[in-house]
Amino acid sequence: MPKMKSVKGAVKRFKVKKNGTVKRGTAFRSHILTKQDAQTRREQNSPKVVAPADEKNIKAMIN
Repeated sequence: MPKMKSVKGAVKRFKVKKNGTVKRGTAFRSHILTKQDAQTRREQNSPKVVAPADEKNIKAMIN
């Protein structure tokens, strides 16, 4: 039986950290950032983690 392929869109968007949690990017960071206040832009710089309920599905897509 052939191997399961990774979902390439998921591979580009998520990384698994050493402790097993899944790191993700933040939405609304691409352009027109002048409409956002400074606090919002600052918060979007901090690393984000996927919710535990979604972790299992995302790890299946990546591997």
